[in-house]
Amino acid sequence: MANGILGLGSGQASSLNNDLIDKLKTAEKKATLTPIETKLEKFTSEREVMTNIGTKVDELLAAVKVFSLNQTTGTHAFNSKSATTSGDAVMFDAEDLNALKTGFTTVNVTQLAQKDVWQTSGDPININLKDQKINQGILTINGKDFDTTNLSYDELVTEINKQVPGVTASLSDIGSTGFRLSIKSDNTGETNKIVVTGSTLLFDNVLKAQDMKMKVDGVDYQSSSNNMTVDGLKISATKIGESTINIEEDNSQLTKQMESFAKAYNELNATIDKELYSADSSISDKSALRDIMSKLKNTLFGTGNGETTIFSYGFSFNETNGDLKFNSQEFEKAAKTDKQSLQNLFVGVAEKPGIATILDETISISGIKKSLLDYDLNMLSRENTLKKDKETAEKTIDSRYEQMSLQFASYGAIINQMEASFSGLKMLIQQSTASNS
Repeated sequence: MANGILGLGSGQASSLNNDLIDKLKTAEKKATLTPIETKLEKFTSEREVMTNIGTKVDELLAAVKVFSLNQTTGTHAFNSKSATTSGDAVMFDAEDLNALKTGFTTVNVTQLAQKDVWQTSGDPININLKDQKINQGILTINGKDFDTTNLSYDELVTEINKQVPGVTASLSDIGSTGFRLSIKSDNTGETNKIVVTGSTLLFDNVLKAQDMKMKVDGVDYQSSSNNMTVDGLKISATKIGESTINIEEDNSQLTKQMESFAKAYNELNATIDKELYSADSSISDKSALRDIMSKLKNTLFGTGNGETTIFSYGFSFNETNGDLKFNSQEFEKAAKTDKQSLQNLFVGVAEKPGIATILDETISISGIKKSLLDYDLNMLSRENTLKKDKETAEKTIDSRYEQMSLQFASYGAIINQMEASFSGLKMLIQQSTASNS
């Protein structure tokens, strides 16, 4: 009986418990888990695509921000200014050049601020007296008394520096045989004048404290330091004399900034178009991408706070791919002849913002950026759901075939017993047949 009495094959019950179960389990896993795994693999590609789109959105925001009312500096690209100076009596600076008023500013410095400096007079003090007691009576500095009878020069310097605020004392070597005692105000200006009285130790006022004095566009100014700020312009006096600064509007960067804006828009448009019309796209919700471009175009092709669109200022539309085309020469011509209308279109005012201001607000956290964040959260939720579905399916399949394995093992034992019983019956039949013959 080559195939066994039950047709299963002698001793083949074990194959019922292993090979068959493995084949069934593999087939079910392929049908159930493979589709889930394929979807999970797409998340890596989808996340990369959305990250790239997010980067392009950020680049567009940076490019449009320079034309927006919403500036951290308080100024926008249309307020850009440049400065030219003449003369070396002062140095000019400004925290925000663009915030300065246009026009010439003339500065005439008539006096520089100075410290107050006192020094012992006459011949240098003998170096051998440095550590001996001075014995020159009471020295008073800014109302503070020092008894020189009990102090050496080193000790006097230490006490002055300790007890008189705003004053620094020191011993200045004069050659190899002598020194002088110097007393200086720490800061310039008349208010930092040092008063030295008393003592038979004589002093000369070698540099007198004084304020800086200047005329700015004919108006008198006075300061205890050589630095002051007038109408946002920082002025640092360096010498007696006259200097000028001319603040002018600067359109040199405006064209480049517009080119950067058009480039950033086109790169975002191309990136999104690729995903919208590609059969291999991993994006699950293409309507979200269409919504992004729809919001941008609705604003971009509007009139802002003006009466014209960007197509009046060197821009045109590529109907084939939806890109912006930018003609720098036409733009520069329009910027020179009607800059205010161009500013109205892009910047606008708080009551009626321009297209750049609206784009800025549309992209920022409450607009497109929020949509991208929502998409990312939705993608994460879908991914977690699929992971749970996979885990549940794996557990279900494992449990099912574990139970089937136990059942097949039980069936195998019964089959083996039946095979053994029928083998004994067969032997009896054969013996009976043989005896009768």
